[in-house]
Amino acid sequence: MAVVIVPGASADGWEGVCEILRRDGYTAAIVQDPRISLATHVDATRRVIAAQNGRVVVVGHSYGGVVITEAGNDAKVAGLVYIAAFAPDKGESVATLNEEEAAFMAVSRVPWELEARNGTVGAPAWRAKPSWYLVATDDRTIPPAAQRSMAKRAGSTVVEASGSHVIYASQPLIVAALIEKAASELKEATLPSRC
Repeated sequence: MAVVIVPGASADGWEGVCEILRRDGYTAAIVQDPRISLATHVDATRRVIAAQNGRVVVVGHSYGGVVITEAGNDAKVAGLVYIAAFAPDKGESVATLNEEEAAFMAVSRVPWELEARNGTVGAPAWRAKPSWYLVATDDRTIPPAAQRSMAKRAGSTVVEASGSHVIYASQPLIVAALIEKAASELKEATLPSRC
């Protein structure tokens, strides 16, 4: 099963996670965000999904969670993994979920347009597909309580770990383990039963 990672405001720091996934036999691709609008980011993600062989697990961090919530409706996507990410419902955006996060992203080192920050989700993929969520308990960007609330609403399998908003950089083993757990459970769910 392939893994497609959709970073948040920065694509930096995913090397450790990707190295672990590739070592363990997974194909891992990172979506480069055009930062124009949610729609353009979703389109870029769908192109990366289409380029993968077989079924895909999409992974979203921070704003990337909004992207996978929409792009995860692609037929090739088997499941979603949220890493300290937004998991919006229909009609929600980063701005409606956390004004402070929106303000941070507006002045962060990777500039992005208002349309991306305010882009709303049409049909959340987590309503139809299984999801997993890693709550970063020391996150000061998206409060852990908000992460837990979004994960509960999405019906996600939740794992909590001590780490900041960039837990993927500080705890790559924990992040990779959750992604691999999701991929393994999805693979088992699609195997035919034996008599």
